[in-house]
Amino acid sequence: MADCIFCKIVAGEIPSTKVYEDEAVVAFRDVNPQAPEHILVIPKEHVACGVCEINASNAAVIGHVFEVIAKITKELGIQDFRVVSNNGEGAGQTVPHIHFHVLGGRDLSVTMG
Repeated sequence: MADCIFCKIVAGEIPSTKVYEDEAVVAFRDVNPQAPEHILVIPKEHVACGVCEINASNAAVIGHVFEVIAKITKELGIQDFRVVSNNGEGAGQTVPHIHFHVLGGRDLSVTMG
């Protein structure tokens, strides 16, 4: 999608600090981190909205996203972490391209964020 910031990151039009990339997924550090470790993991293919758009045609790439999350957290030594996906503006979603926040590096057991 031409005006999607994440699609522009995938295309290399906007710089990012990538921690992982393959043919289907890219993971990069959030520019406004909410925790010492805050990584966004996205499918390269634009999936509008968020979790509400997961279906049989894109479920495999979403499963792969979680494989990537397991891999990068191990590689970066992030043992305790939270995975968040906001769905809709009222939930705090600011980019309408499905994405998953990996938050770690501090105690997350009490606060939501």
